[in-house]
Amino acid sequence: MKHSKVGSVMVSEVVHVQYATPFKEIARLLDRHRISGLPVVDEEQRVIGVISETDLMARQARTVDGSSAAQRRFHLPGVGRGSRAERRRAEARTAGQLMSQPPVTAHADDTIAEAARSMAHHKVERLPVVDEEERLVGIITRRDLLQVFLRPDEEIRREVVDEVLVRTLWLTPGTLDVRVHEGVVTLGGQVERRSEKEMAARMTGHIDGVVALVDELTYRLDDSHLRPDEQALHGIADDWLRRP
Repeated sequence: MKHSKVGSVMVSEVVHVQYATPFKEIARLLDRHRISGLPVVDEEQRVIGVISETDLMARQARTVDGSSAAQRRFHLPGVGRGSRAERRRAEARTAGQLMSQPPVTAHADDTIAEAARSMAHHKVERLPVVDEEERLVGIITRRDLLQVFLRPDEEIRREVVDEVLVRTLWLTPGTLDVRVHEGVVTLGGQVERRSEKEMAARMTGHIDGVVALVDELTYRLDDSHLRPDEQALHGIADDWLRRP
């Protein structure tokens, strides 16, 4: 089954900075390009960190309210790594001092689903896209990922028919009823075995752009009690019997 790749929706022209880029220049870039974050690269264009507007705002807030100076006056030994990182950002003057690292990245061949899971797991809103040598080639945001849900219903239906019915279950296109409305797929009709019903539902639910699945399929034989090898043999026999 084909899945949309990160490379198909990423932005190739990426606003980025280097380790020594000054704080104010970072702020100017974010404002000028109306973006909320950017990657930091080294001289070889390898991604070494990421900066978000939240980092800048947190740094400015700590400077304005004097908490940075207060921490220097009342510093206690044994302060944790997190506190040291916060102090470093509060006093940051360059991208290298302000950035979060190590960076969370993606590759152009990653699927949209993989990128979405990575964003959710790491609680980030963007992923720099890198090549095999970790060099910057693009960037993908949550907004970019939403494009997968803009697939037309008819395009989704064609993929369900081609990839699930024909290529996987070896059925003719009109064997089952496949309807798609606003990304919601309804499967109707009867398949030979329960395992086929479950496979059809599982694969359809993983197709890019599917918002929800309404499973109205029925089956003639319940093969759930069979061992996997018996299911396979049973399936081969049935497929042979179906052929003209």
